[in-house]
Amino acid sequence: MESRWLEDFLSLVDTRNFSRSAQTRYTTQPAFSRRIKSLEEWVGAQLFNRATQPITLTLSGERFRPVAEDVLRRLYQGRDEARRISEIGAHTIRFAATHSLSLNFFPGWLRAVEMRSHTFNTRLDTAQFNDCIHMLQRGDCHFLISYTHPTVQMHLPAEHFTSKIVQHDKLVPVTLPDSIGQPIDRLPGTEDEPVHFLAYTETSAIGRVVERMIAEARETLHLKRVFVSHMASVLKAMSSEGRGAAWLPASHLEKEFAEGSLVPAGDERWNIPVEVRLFRSRDTMPPISEELWSFLEGEEDDTWS
Repeated sequence: MESRWLEDFLSLVDTRNFSRSAQTRYTTQPAFSRRIKSLEEWVGAQLFNRATQPITLTLSGERFRPVAEDVLRRLYQGRDEARRISEIGAHTIRFAATHSLSLNFFPGWLRAVEMRSHTFNTRLDTAQFNDCIHMLQRGDCHFLISYTHPTVQMHLPAEHFTSKIVQHDKLVPVTLPDSIGQPIDRLPGTEDEPVHFLAYTETSAIGRVVERMIAEARETLHLKRVFVSHMASVLKAMSSEGRGAAWLPASHLEKEFAEGSLVPAGDERWNIPVEVRLFRSRDTMPPISEELWSFLEGEEDDTWS
């Protein structure tokens, strides 16, 4: 069935005359008649009573008329909405990032970029690490923002993807201070008194980095895993309640360190350097996305893991 058959049908409903409808539909009367006949064959019922002048709808035609009107209305609405979204999408830069980076990095970073250029129309989709990777691989976003570390496999081959480093950061183990400002959980802990450990889930990129550091530490860490979440903000909230120590990005802790509401749970040997990178496909992107990429400082870099 072709949508133009429905348009032909509704035109004939209005004119009640094959010749006039053929003219308004910019076709010949024989061709118009054949299309009406094709519609009737598809429906499986005669829609017009051709014995009367002007022609009239049969009972089947009366029943089919509101259906045809509704189908065409929905079809046009769907087309217009798809065109609108396409037009908006061509001027919208789409990002994917984990919850932690979405909340604590993206707003300030985008503001800094726009201060050097202009305001961009952007969309940010927040998901877990693996889902963000898949979004970039499928082309569902223009840019992926992610923490990177040599121990984390990104599964983004350099021949197809590239990146720029947009921030250097470090993961710092933090905990609640006692009444004199000392950490209530102090690394490395002991066998008799292990440090309560607030951990990331196995799907978290940061979590993989922390777990690798713990496994390969020269000095044994005595930890008791008491809580797990994939969100750094949740781990920070739990640590602020005195539930244990968590490795959190230093860039997310400026306020807590200034107020003394959280303190390092150990010295600098337990800190883990990480990078925040903006990844993109090497394929050509829409002009507005390419423009933002050109505003970013630094050279393209493909030395991620």
